[in-house]
Amino acid sequence: MEFFGHVIDGEEVESRDGARFDSVDPWTRRPWAQVALGSRDDVDRAVAAARRAFDDGPWPRMGYAERGRVLRRLADLVEANKERLGMADTRDMGKPVTQSIGNDVDRSAHNLRFFADHAQLAAADRLPMDSGHHAYTAYGPAGVVAAISPWNFPLMLETWKIAPALAWGNTVVLKPAEDTPSSATLLARLASEAGLPPGVLNVVHGYGPQAAGQALTESAAVDRITFTGASSTGRAIAQIAGGNLVPVSLELGGKGANIVFGDADLDNAVDWSIRAIFTNAGQVCLAGSRLYVQRDIYDTFLDRFTAAAEAMVIGDPSEPGTQLGPLASQEHYKKVSGYVETIEAQGGRIRTGGLGSGWVVRPTVVTDMPQDAPHCREEIFGPVVVVAPFDTEAEAVALANDTPYGLNAMVFTENLSRAHRVSAALRAGTVWVNCFFIRDLRAPFGGAGASGVGREGGDFSREFFTEPKAVVMQIDQG
Repeated sequence: MEFFGHVIDGEEVESRDGARFDSVDPWTRRPWAQVALGSRDDVDRAVAAARRAFDDGPWPRMGYAERGRVLRRLADLVEANKERLGMADTRDMGKPVTQSIGNDVDRSAHNLRFFADHAQLAAADRLPMDSGHHAYTAYGPAGVVAAISPWNFPLMLETWKIAPALAWGNTVVLKPAEDTPSSATLLARLASEAGLPPGVLNVVHGYGPQAAGQALTESAAVDRITFTGASSTGRAIAQIAGGNLVPVSLELGGKGANIVFGDADLDNAVDWSIRAIFTNAGQVCLAGSRLYVQRDIYDTFLDRFTAAAEAMVIGDPSEPGTQLGPLASQEHYKKVSGYVETIEAQGGRIRTGGLGSGWVVRPTVVTDMPQDAPHCREEIFGPVVVVAPFDTEAEAVALANDTPYGLNAMVFTENLSRAHRVSAALRAGTVWVNCFFIRDLRAPFGGAGASGVGREGGDFSREFFTEPKAVVMQIDQG
């Protein structure tokens, strides 16, 4: 089996106590790699390295152009090693290789290049004043960033966090999810090859509560915490960070509503709606797991949508033709299968889908489910969608907003006025109209309510990963 260690102060190392854990391939359900199991001691070493690199090292003192060149070299190396990086995520969590290599690696390289450019090109405020004074803003790096990434898009969301942090001159301690450790070590190896100084990007593997993750968030030497994951974990991190007065960015769960109006382009709506719930086996915080269809097209849409779900190719995620693989872990399979097994008891009907072999849940389309059932209220995080009809625009908006989450929504309509009107009325951080998962990295990303705190992307990432400073100068003594 392969071994993936921590990366601390530029070196790949074992845990101090020699502890390891297995990374399990969800398709074969057998270990494929061993990983260093971090303790508080290992976290302390990594944070100390990041602290030295920030306080005394060259990285925060480089110009934007020089840091940008290193990040662009890293992006080039990510692309040059895309098969290795993509297959690592596939082996760790069962994502079809066409998605991990064909999408996630490319978007990871784009994250690095975008923030390298953005930091160099972003404009600060110039504030001319009366009485012979002038003010301007400066954006210096915040310090040591604790980045905790999820298991559903390992490499892509690791780079989403570290790229802006590094571009603005911070140092980072990254803790990837314990289910998907390998791409983080591979990325850190490539970062050293690209010329990142020792201690600027550190990786510590391990678990969360009462383990490496908690130790990282509790560290008094950390200046920022960015986390993507479950809402319950986000609440715990926010409490810890509040005690230390450390700013946090929390991108948490979702229960996205997908609204299809009667005037929608049906082919387009079906195609995007399938992708919105079944991409990555539904293990997407942005998944359109609540699908509301206007009654006059409900039966026609449902027939087409069900047929498309049944046509998806399920199988070995390392095979190029596979569209849906297993869920990421045995623990997660037990969670999702528990929802599937209780559909009928809750009053719903399985139109198609259900449990497959191993850790596979087939694309599952559910109808007739009461709106107060857990399947409509809670984040299942699997390939399970509840479909329901609606009559009026006001009813659709009310159904979509009837959730503690507020991460995203989708609207399918050919009526431009309705598209603007409904987008404005939806309580969501992102609204996609006639599409899904299309991103502009300048735009804010995050959610309301149980979906998180803060926004990242473009200037929003700059605000979080820097300490904005006002400089006021006297320029005329007359």
